Amino acid sequence: MKPVNVGICGLGTVGGGTLNVLTRNKIDIDAKAGRQITITHVGARQLNPDCDTSSLKVSTDVFDVANDPDVDIVVELIGGTTVAKELVLKAIENGKHVVTANKALIAEFGNEIFAAAVKNNVTVSYEAAVAGGIPIIRSLREGLVANRIEWLAGIINGTGNFILTEMRDKGRAFDDVLKEAQALGYAEADPTFDVEGIDAAHKLVILASIAFGMPLQFNKIFTEGITKIAPEDVAYADELGYRIKHLGITRRSPNKGIELRVHPTLIPSSCLIANVDGVMNAVLVKGDAVGPTLYYGAGAGAEPTASAVISDIVHVSRIVGDNSSEVDYNTNVPHLGFAHDHLCEYDIVPIEEVETASYLRISALDRPGVLSKITQILSDAGISIEALIQKEPAEGQNHVPVILLTNQALEKSVMSAIVKIEQLESVTDKVVRIRVESLK
Repeated sequence: MKPVNVGICGLGTVGGGTLNVLTRNKIDIDAKAGRQITITHVGARQLNPDCDTSSLKVSTDVFDVANDPDVDIVVELIGGTTVAKELVLKAIENGKHVVTANKALIAEFGNEIFAAAVKNNVTVSYEAAVAGGIPIIRSLREGLVANRIEWLAGIINGTGNFILTEMRDKGRAFDDVLKEAQALGYAEADPTFDVEGIDAAHKLVILASIAFGMPLQFNKIFTEGITKIAPEDVAYADELGYRIKHLGITRRSPNKGIELRVHPTLIPSSCLIANVDGVMNAVLVKGDAVGPTLYYGAGAGAEPTASAVISDIVHVSRIVGDNSSEVDYNTNVPHLGFAHDHLCEYDIVPIEEVETASYLRISALDRPGVLSKITQILSDAGISIEALIQKEPAEGQNHVPVILLTNQALEKSVMSAIVKIEQLESVTDKVVRIRVESLK
């Protein structure tokens, strides 16, 4: 079989890692692909000093790669959603297969891109878009194909997980740890995508679409970040037998549709995923046949992400014939795991209709009868209490923290009760609320 020619667009962290791993492990990779995989063209504004491109065709315009008649697979690693989208659509129009690590591109424009790929009889592969080197997309799309997926929950942003781990282990404040994360290169100068949950939301939308066979719906996801998590909440969670993790959660909700949400979550410390620390990622998937399965590993970095990119390159290389137009990808593995004409338009459950347990931290004056008023409000809303911690006031203070763990209740009922609790004269501050999941 003739070699498959690969063009890499973008030679930054992931692009450089991809070129280096493909070069270093070329003999083994070719043997696994059953044919020679050759990088022939690189498009990048700047060369990477850690990469040897002396034997390659190099262009400063990435569209030169998409228009190169000798390139079979275009690897998009430039990031962003503007030029990247144009590049991918141009490659598809030119009959080239595409491999990308761009979660924002797939989450926001995947429906359009996949439709173009089907029309032009090519494939777009994106294993590296979610959880770095963890092969979660292929696991969902192929390894768990026998299962009806019930739910999945993932730590899918390493920056947020690093921050929460440091807050728990060392009692540090959010702002302090964020500065360290930026200094270590885990967080960008503008960390909004990481700490406000947008990065995780992009990834969860992709996982949910594959799990349930539905079009991508990024505009409908509920997203909440970790910027309001305080060290005392981390400590109280630990006292209650829980840990706080920033999770992406999607599940089938009986008679309502699909839940699609990203937010801080208390989970039992005995859960395996609760013990995933630092910058590592993990995804817990519950299938009806296999039960719960956990996928763990490096969620970012040059070579872990390159591992997933190269996995896609090999996958595409195996399905293309001597003439790449011979493959009918539409009868092979569909982009979202389900045949393109079998995707379902599920309703996305509004966050107000989601049912979870809750952690509540209430700052109240140290007076008789305060707790009974709070519990009465919760009772009137149909919310029962599972656990309670009431601390003594700190020296010189006249208010105490009251920590409640509730049983499951509708979001709208919890939020309505919180409004009434905050209106009590004896309550001195806003109520801190974090959702709680058992992950069973």
